[in-house]
Amino acid sequence: QVQLAESGGGLVQAGGSLRLSCAVSGRPYSSSTMAWFRQAPGKEREFVAQIRWGAGTTHYADAVKGRFTISREQSAKMVYLQMSNLKQEDTAVYYCALNRQGYSTTANEYDYWGQGTQVTVSS
Repeated sequence: QVQLAESGGGLVQAGGSLRLSCAVSGRPYSSSTMAWFRQAPGKEREFVAQIRWGAGTTHYADAVKGRFTISREQSAKMVYLQMSNLKQEDTAVYYCALNRQGYSTTANEYDYWGQGTQVTVSS
């Protein structure tokens, strides 16, 4: 059984940076995909970034490309989301998720989810 736990959210001014962390208990397969999604109030959960656990291949949503970087540390079973040049529209609850065997940007194809961490960007 896999459990995910996010940390690192908080309040930051526009233009600032934050790093989110996701601790993974259990063992992802090399073909697993780790991803970050976010959900703002009144909006659907949306894809942010993903990384293949084994190969390290990454993919980003257009809205964050060039500002956010996803990475993983296999030995520590950690996944990170480095967020820079934050904008007010980045305000949301950020979720870490794991897809056991696939590579998808669709939330309902992910098997495990963390509880989420709030990121608030002020003007």
